[in-house]
Amino acid sequence: MMTGASKAGVRTVTVRAAGEHRAAVGTWAAGAAGAAGAGLAGSWAYLRAGAGPADVARDLAVGWSFAVAGLVAWRLRPANPTGRLMLAEGITWFVGNLQGSGQPVVFALGAWGEALNLAVLAHLLLVYPEGVPGGPAERGVIRTGYGLVAVGGLVRTLAYDPAVEGAGASYLACGRCGPNALLLVHDHRLFAAVDLTYRWAGVALTVAVVLSLVRRWRTSGPARRRVLLPAWVAVALAVAFVGWEILHVLAPDTLAGAGTYLTVPSDLSQVAVPVAFLTGLLRMRLRRASVGGLVIAAGNDPTPQRLQEELRRALGDPTLRLGLRSGSEGRHGPVFTDPAGAVLRIASGAVTTGTAARAAGGAADPLPTTAPATAPTTPVPATAVPHGTGRRGQAVTVVRDGRETPEAVLVHDSALHSDPELMRAVSAALRLCLRDSRLRGENDALATRALESRRRLLRAADEERRRLERDLHDGAQARLVFALMGLARLRARLAGGDAALRSDVAETERTLREALEELRDLAHGIHPAVLARSGLGPAVTALAERCPVPVVVAAGPERYPALVESTAYFVVCEAVGNATRHASPRAVGVTVRPDRGRLVVEVSDDGTGGADPGGGGLRGLADRVGALGGTLEVSSAPGAGTRIRAELPCG
Repeated sequence: MMTGASKAGVRTVTVRAAGEHRAAVGTWAAGAAGAAGAGLAGSWAYLRAGAGPADVARDLAVGWSFAVAGLVAWRLRPANPTGRLMLAEGITWFVGNLQGSGQPVVFALGAWGEALNLAVLAHLLLVYPEGVPGGPAERGVIRTGYGLVAVGGLVRTLAYDPAVEGAGASYLACGRCGPNALLLVHDHRLFAAVDLTYRWAGVALTVAVVLSLVRRWRTSGPARRRVLLPAWVAVALAVAFVGWEILHVLAPDTLAGAGTYLTVPSDLSQVAVPVAFLTGLLRMRLRRASVGGLVIAAGNDPTPQRLQEELRRALGDPTLRLGLRSGSEGRHGPVFTDPAGAVLRIASGAVTTGTAARAAGGAADPLPTTAPATAPTTPVPATAVPHGTGRRGQAVTVVRDGRETPEAVLVHDSALHSDPELMRAVSAALRLCLRDSRLRGENDALATRALESRRRLLRAADEERRRLERDLHDGAQARLVFALMGLARLRARLAGGDAALRSDVAETERTLREALEELRDLAHGIHPAVLARSGLGPAVTALAERCPVPVVVAAGPERYPALVESTAYFVVCEAVGNATRHASPRAVGVTVRPDRGRLVVEVSDDGTGGADPGGGGLRGLADRVGALGGTLEVSSAPGAGTRIRAELPCG
């Protein structure tokens, strides 16, 4: 039953969650409205600047493609900034078109932010797909790009007179655009110098972006490269086609006729850029569907090697390594090893603090456990190096048990941290597999202990049989033999005496002999001395000689462990005894042979069949055989005889 305070707490959490959801939806809707408004305003200004309907349609398609792709990515993965950056690219795509509005202030804003979409695109390229820069260098390039537009674009706009500079100063080719509300200096040479500097600074920034992307590619693993490649190829093709179009404008005579054939490919390549970005993000999202199969695939064989293989398949990362807690402690805490037994070398502090893991050098550095755990799954989106690989661009995900104790780590491509929901799902599946494996191990241990206990009981019972047989042989049997010898001497002394007394002595002697035989049979049934002295083959042969039904024995002289021999002997005793008592066979066959580390005992007869495997004798045999890890099979169709087969490990 919930108390008033707990109900109030639930209501508070529910209201807060609902409020956050409404705020998120409102922000998303505002972004969509902004993209729609920017597209319409930019298209109107573009038309006013003299662009044709085809150019406007192409421009609108590219900008809105980025906006739609960004809205979809934002909706599906709100925690990842990539979707919002794509939306920002779609909105800023139309900023430069505002120069055709004819409004001085709007023109000035359009001229100032003409290259803003390029800064946003550079930002998007450098953080895709995780949504965060890879390091200080990337952050520096991103800040420089925005700073160049903010400062350089403003300085250029302060000297930009569209009436003087003409069509060459803007991609709009609009000499009648303007006027410029921010125009302060009417100096063509100053504007030309500022404009040239601004453009060359843009070229230098582009080179820096390209170098950052090359470095990022070289340090990326296969999982990240599969996501990066479509987007980067699309951007490269779009840049190539746009550059070719610019060349066509600058040298129309040299490239005469080329523009006609390049228009459609250029349009398609630019529209393909946001589609490629979104496709890469969605491919990572679709991996979640394969996580459910991880538990199923590894369920029958939850070994560390199998788990690692299934994790690599589910995440699409062949470099992934699974580290399980080894149970030993290092300088700073627990040590994790991969399926091959190698220690995973991870930066100190990566597991419990969530700080950036770094490339570890020198000796393996175990993971500390002094800081408090905050979540069952702690992603560490930073660099880590597994033992012996020397490879960067990887990250660590820590998997914790229900007590918040790290029980496993995943060293994988850092691109996977761009989808925290995927990593949470994988970690949950891994925890389930590890729990299942642990329970299997505990059950196996219990079964092993139970089997060992049964073996100890069986061994103790067998030893007790041996002791009882020895006691009977050395005690009661010996005294009976001595009594018979005394009666024989007494009978000899009475040879000429009373006939009635001699008859009584002879009768007593006969009774003692029968008692001795019965005692010997009893001792033999408890544990035959010939079994311990000569082995299983001779013991079975001796048993067959005493049987009232012909028994054909095929058994070699090989010796086996005492417990195996006694169990096999009692299987033969029970099977032959059942046949002679209940099946009326004409003959019984017994085969004893070794077979690849197992002793196979078969007893078959041609009697009436119909033996009940659940009967007391056979059930006891099955328990005895099972205690040694063996198997007992009974085939006994009515009218078709009975076949009992036992297999006992003897290697």
